[in-house]
Amino acid sequence: MVERGKYLSKLIALRDQHIIKVVTGIRRCGKSTLLQMFRDWLGNNGVADENIVSLNFEERESQRFATWENIYDFIIQNIHADKMNYVFLDEVQMIPHFERLVDALFVKPNVDLYITGSNAYMLSSELGTLLSGRYIAINLQPFSFSEYVCAFPEDTNSDRLFRQYINSSSFPEAVNLSLNSPEMANEYLKSLYETVVVKDIVKRNNLRKFDTLKQVLNFLFDSVGSVVSPNNITDVLRKNVTEKLSHNTVLKYLQYFTESYLIYPVRLYNIKGKRLLQSNYKYYVVDLGLKSILQSNAYDADLGHKLENVVYLELLSRGGEVFAGRTDNGEVDFVVQKYDGQKEYYQVAYTVSDKKTLNRELSSLRKIRDSYPKYLLTMDFDNSDIDGIKKTNVIDWLLNS
Repeated sequence: MVERGKYLSKLIALRDQHIIKVVTGIRRCGKSTLLQMFRDWLGNNGVADENIVSLNFEERESQRFATWENIYDFIIQNIHADKMNYVFLDEVQMIPHFERLVDALFVKPNVDLYITGSNAYMLSSELGTLLSGRYIAINLQPFSFSEYVCAFPEDTNSDRLFRQYINSSSFPEAVNLSLNSPEMANEYLKSLYETVVVKDIVKRNNLRKFDTLKQVLNFLFDSVGSVVSPNNITDVLRKNVTEKLSHNTVLKYLQYFTESYLIYPVRLYNIKGKRLLQSNYKYYVVDLGLKSILQSNAYDADLGHKLENVVYLELLSRGGEVFAGRTDNGEVDFVVQKYDGQKEYYQVAYTVSDKKTLNRELSSLRKIRDSYPKYLLTMDFDNSDIDGIKKTNVIDWLLNS
């Protein structure tokens, strides 16, 4: 089992803090496994089994509860008043009025509460309103590259593993299946895609026709790293869809994709004016394997955008807000606003082996007049400092997180 150390350390740091810990992320990215790792850690650090209550609402055993009140009563009957109790509610959004259950447990002084959910709607709706300021969200993603490497302990060739990583899936179960059968891993991904689209989007939002929904998603997957707008998507797809497609429909679809963690929207940031731009976004996909099963791209195709997608997800997991930068006459792929007010700038290119390409990638970074760190991440093997800009091999950067 690959240890999710970065996320586990967050849960450990938040232990016994009077705040609800909400682990979110797309289906099958490892939320239940992460909670099991944390429960194991608690057991190894003096917490008795009798002080841990764990319910997974995707399991058949949990379907015996008719209401949230039944669940509450069951939990209260199984905790101890004289000690801290650790309560885990997995996929809690499946319970009607789950926010009432969470609120009722939160006010108990001897309950340390951990919940998971596969849809960001959970945080933007009743729970977010009721518990505003009383929870902290940890967004879990499929394996990062450093985690992916740990799944192949006998393979020490990081270059080969990265080529494999950037062309396949990083969902934990897909990685496990790929060890023996890449074909089965691909079938698993197709099934997961259908589950997320049909169960988490179509059924949740009572959509009757979803061929157009899939075409919009396919368009976004094909436009990774490009600036797109709802109008742009509408204009392109109107020529190819049979049902009526409006600007508002596209906006709703984008919201559904974001809430289910299929895509991550990135806002544009004017570096010189130090302000966010209101229109247009870049979009990145949660897993490159999902992009591969929807696209006809051959293996090793579109590597530049795939690399940019990997860097975005890594920056997101390292903390801070990630934006796409704009200068007067160019762009910087990523601007990271850290929580302490510091910034970092990143330009991503597959290779800058010729001088013209190198100068083009450096030009936007050189125009930035502040002294915050600036990076050029590439697949080239050399690491160097160019006018204060750190040119770094992306594999080295990913493995030294």
